Amino acid sequence: MTLHIKNGSIDTSISRRGFVAGSAGMTFAFTLGGLGRSGEAIGATEPTKFNSFVSIATDNSITIVCPAAEMGQGVYTSLPLILAEELDADWSKVKVEFAPANPKVYGNYHHLFNGAQITAASVAVAGFYMPLRMAGAQARKVLLDAAADKWKVPVAELTTEKSTIIHKKSKKRISYGEVAAFAKVPAEPPKITEAELKKPSQFKLIGRKDIGRSDVPMKVNGSAKYGIDVQVPGMVYASILQSPMEGAKPKEGGVNVPDIMKIKGVGKVIPLPFGVAVIGDSVEATRAGVEALKVNWDTSGAVAAGFDSEKAKADYAAKGKDPNVETKVEYQVGDAKAGLGGAVKTVEAVYWSEYTYHAQMEPMNAVAQVSEDGKSADIWTGTQFGALAAGIVSGILKTTPDKIRVHNQFLGGGFGRRIWPDAAIQATILSNIIKKPVKLILMREEDIAAARPRPMTHHVLKAGLDAKGNLVAWHHKLVSENVDAVASPPRFQATGGKDYIGARGLDQAYYAIPNALAEYARETRGMRVHAWRGIGSGYNKFAAEAFLDEVAAASGKDPLALRLELTKGQPRANAVLKAAAEMSNFKKKRPGHGMGIAFSDYHDTFSAGVAEISLDAKTGKIKVHNFWMAVDPGVVIQPDNVHAQLESSIVYGLSAALIEEFAVKDGAVQATNFDSYPVMRMSEVPEIHTKIVTTNNPPTGMGEIGVMAVAPAIANAVFQLTGKRLRHLPMTAERVKKALA
Repeated sequence: MTLHIKNGSIDTSISRRGFVAGSAGMTFAFTLGGLGRSGEAIGATEPTKFNSFVSIATDNSITIVCPAAEMGQGVYTSLPLILAEELDADWSKVKVEFAPANPKVYGNYHHLFNGAQITAASVAVAGFYMPLRMAGAQARKVLLDAAADKWKVPVAELTTEKSTIIHKKSKKRISYGEVAAFAKVPAEPPKITEAELKKPSQFKLIGRKDIGRSDVPMKVNGSAKYGIDVQVPGMVYASILQSPMEGAKPKEGGVNVPDIMKIKGVGKVIPLPFGVAVIGDSVEATRAGVEALKVNWDTSGAVAAGFDSEKAKADYAAKGKDPNVETKVEYQVGDAKAGLGGAVKTVEAVYWSEYTYHAQMEPMNAVAQVSEDGKSADIWTGTQFGALAAGIVSGILKTTPDKIRVHNQFLGGGFGRRIWPDAAIQATILSNIIKKPVKLILMREEDIAAARPRPMTHHVLKAGLDAKGNLVAWHHKLVSENVDAVASPPRFQATGGKDYIGARGLDQAYYAIPNALAEYARETRGMRVHAWRGIGSGYNKFAAEAFLDEVAAASGKDPLALRLELTKGQPRANAVLKAAAEMSNFKKKRPGHGMGIAFSDYHDTFSAGVAEISLDAKTGKIKVHNFWMAVDPGVVIQPDNVHAQLESSIVYGLSAALIEEFAVKDGAVQATNFDSYPVMRMSEVPEIHTKIVTTNNPPTGMGEIGVMAVAPAIANAVFQLTGKRLRHLPMTAERVKKALA
């Protein structure tokens, strides 16, 4: 379903001036929530709210608001930890709450989002690092000023540690909770400069290995609440047979409603523009109803009608070959055309990747309760973009976003799928129709049918070598559906039709190639393509890094040596390559096994991965025995979580590299469940070895960087072992046998 809401939160980006005006003049969203009308302190029975991010109660408990969604990446711990560091808080007293949907206060001002309240692209830590440090430091300053005033001593004589203020001269000590009882939060927050913040050498919480994740105990004991766990009094259940493609809708009278109404527990059957909803008093009843539905679909308004992904490959390939096809340039240095024309030797190859489903553990779901007058709503869901849900729903209900309260829950896997709030939208529409709270749960089959996949892609790559075998020219041409056109129409329009999501990773900014061009041609197939973990870098880095090994072979150079040569002017990139090679003992010969290496960057985080594989020529099955990865994400908030994120993304990358794909016929996804869309099993996971290359650069991101280097490292290992190239993702047994033949 495509909704064009004028003020919908797809376009939640607001100007910095607007943000400042909406946040009492503070660039980190300092508010006056702790003040009464005349500036008096809040009574001792209530926590004192020092700013939008932190409140302190008289029992010394500290509540820190997490402005990002927790989907397993650890921000529920890492973001509060950043604030607690500058606050000098006793971490054992910290409690965490999710922020409400309010971009003006909780928006991420990373340059990618410019104030949108979205959790994506691995930039939560990067975007909130300075605002949260500043919020912690300013709250600490208010506490210090209050204590200094009470004791009548210079504030410069006071120090803090573990939620306690200390005056060494008099040996006085007072807890933050005690100060919170009388502290007055000023109308104008205290001035703090970046120079006054702690140096990394002064950190007491950031970087500690003994601080575990706050969400893990709740997830172990079952108290963690996901969207699928929410219960609301008086609610009914809903399942929806999703339209097989965008733009398809049930034909008038084309639904076997009488048959479904005979099923015990079914209360209503509602045909909608995006599918057919079954309302009932239990999950079992609604599922039985959906399974019994027979629907005649009107596909006259569906671009994808008749689309066959296999047959379309000929069109993709034709665009890849056509020098006159319209393209958008993503990256350009020097003159690639001239460089290729003057090369002594050229190398060319074609690469492919298939449609890939997010396969998140928790299927899409939401609970919605619309008010009697239809002008406000409460929504409980796990979402990466609560403000987007609030904006779109407010447009549907013809109200304002502040009337839509989004109660975010833990996400059972996001990977980009939970950016688009289709479940919340659908549940709200149903609640507004029947005037009851509705709990919508998509069964796995419907979750796959409503997939918003990583697109199918075609890559044409060319490289030029000079007489000495040096890489002097590079051309990467991508043919794909435009993801931004579907996932972020305002950005698509504002950039003149570029594809920020799908083109990510096409550049070669960290390789010293004097003449390089990366461009992409658009296919329009009507698929609901969307962001997928690592976005375009997943397939673009596969093609580029596997092709770079082909260039190395053509120039007679070792693949590692070539990468080290190309990154010698980029110390951080060079360092992760050296670290991965060292930890894997990359040059050691392993009889019957192949070794492959690949490099990737992603939003200023750097990684290099090495795969050790073997291959059964009869079955075509690749077995990955070991995978090594080194990463440089700048300042590390939680080392153990960095390792966990790397391991997670490596497994995700392995599954996508070797197994995951679905075909499309007549516009519909052909997979239905994990029997037809298999994912990697625990027994197939190799030994994984990770290393952090420590630097004091500002923190970047960890959730996605581990995915990109996996597929090309495996492909390069297969070549080292067999002398055959695998240029098609996933590298299934059938494709391996074909390559070996």
